[in-house]
Amino acid sequence: MRHVLTLTLGLLGLALGGGGAFVQPTLKGDLQLHDPTILRVGNQYVAMGTGYENIDGGTLRLKTSRDGLTWVDAGHLGDKQPAWVAKLLGAEPPNLWAPTLTQHGGTTYLYFAASTFGKNSSGIGLMTNPQLDPAHPERGWKDQGLVFASKRGDHFNAIDPSRLDTADGRAWLAFGSFWDGIKMRELDPKSGQLKASNPTLYSLASRGGGAIEAASLLQHGPYFYLFVSFDRCCAGLDSTYRIMVGRSKSVTGPYLDREDVPMMQGGGSEMQATQGRFVGPGGQEAFKDGAGDSLVYHYYDADQGGTPQLQTSPIHWDAAGWPVLGALPKNAN
Repeated sequence: MRHVLTLTLGLLGLALGGGGAFVQPTLKGDLQLHDPTILRVGNQYVAMGTGYENIDGGTLRLKTSRDGLTWVDAGHLGDKQPAWVAKLLGAEPPNLWAPTLTQHGGTTYLYFAASTFGKNSSGIGLMTNPQLDPAHPERGWKDQGLVFASKRGDHFNAIDPSRLDTADGRAWLAFGSFWDGIKMRELDPKSGQLKASNPTLYSLASRGGGAIEAASLLQHGPYFYLFVSFDRCCAGLDSTYRIMVGRSKSVTGPYLDREDVPMMQGGGSEMQATQGRFVGPGGQEAFKDGAGDSLVYHYYDADQGGTPQLQTSPIHWDAAGWPVLGALPKNAN
């Protein structure tokens, strides 16, 4: 799903196979993470993902890495969900979903979703951390409350948040799942809350009520790129998730795929789908890094009975300016 991840020399080496072939890196260690986001803090990395259902309060999960390749479990973000979650939904959900980490002005911003499957009574929350410590990523967070909500009867679903800070100093929050698809609101960059002077709800992509979610925006060259997941998530080896993309010269759209089909009309160019042990790749987040652009996502590992696993990949750009992922690593974790 949203950051600053500078590729190490080791990661770059793994990304280039014989003859210059582009191969995604082989990650090691504790990779069990769903709907991942990654942030580099100094020379270390913090990853966060969806909470485990009814375990540790369902709070967001944490992983850390010293090199972006080998990951260790770092526990979870607190033992209780924010009090506003149960008040909004009428009861505390089994877990919190789909976090995204970004930094602005030295502050780390964490957006996440509170909802239950199949319902659009949902909310996007915000926490901030003035000095995130990668050795203790669970510390220092302050709940900033609800940012945005949807309710039964709305034509959108306020989950799967992803923040983009654009080169012009503005900030945007993309979100959405099923219903009328992917939406966006403008944020105040400093507070991280909705920008009161711009109440517009932008529409970015839709499948007419079909499966589309996990929006992530990336600015590269003259274009903004919208990455989404199509089809079925969260079903282990029966998952059919796949990673899609479109682009626009304006952050507010319209976004078109490689064949110029509008994403508001179901368009999207496939970047990665099920292949071998990598089942249902999705829940992705594209982000800036010191050496270029990268993508983080989860997949269900057929060699581990469908356990969700973390994967990262540098993004390469083809001659037409479209993002390309490398071949999947052949060796097991």
